[in-house]
Amino acid sequence: MISFIVPAYNEAQCLPAALAALHAAGQALGEPYEIVVADDASTDATAAIAREQGAIVVSVANRQIAATRNAGARAARGKWLIFVDADTLVNAAVVRAAVQAMRSGAVGGGAGMRFDDPAPAYARLMLRGAVCLFRVTGYAAGCFLFCTRTAFVAVGGFDEQYYGAEELVMSRATARRSWS
Repeated sequence: MISFIVPAYNEAQCLPAALAALHAAGQALGEPYEIVVADDASTDATAAIAREQGAIVVSVANRQIAATRNAGARAARGKWLIFVDADTLVNAAVVRAAVQAMRSGAVGGGAGMRFDDPAPAYARLMLRGAVCLFRVTGYAAGCFLFCTRTAFVAVGGFDEQYYGAEELVMSRATARRSWS
């Protein structure tokens, strides 16, 4: 099973489109999937929207992204974990590539990203550079990060001592381990 894990704090505006995109991607793959929204003490309709769209809602009060991602992963039942930010839209192609990578032996990874149009030229240029840097260094951006449950458990999940860049720490942790 694929578990999409969406950490969210006051994401009522973005969440409907993100969840619709995840449902479309999951259905296009024709594989069992679930969506787990880890609602981190939202004061808006985030949790209600998630439930209306068929997500499992885990209510936490961490106000810390690593702990919130971990709470979502603990509630997830899937063999493959895909962490997607609530303001990120994915498509079937990127999800298919992630699942295929894990089926082929990858323990984790990420995907390139792009801004919705219109975005200023400087932002597109900076993002292009960041994506290249991430690929060269083996880091995965937090907006779309995937890993096997086995790898997630082996590295102890996201390191909760970090209040940002936890996805970079996770990327390095899985890359440094020897997998057989």
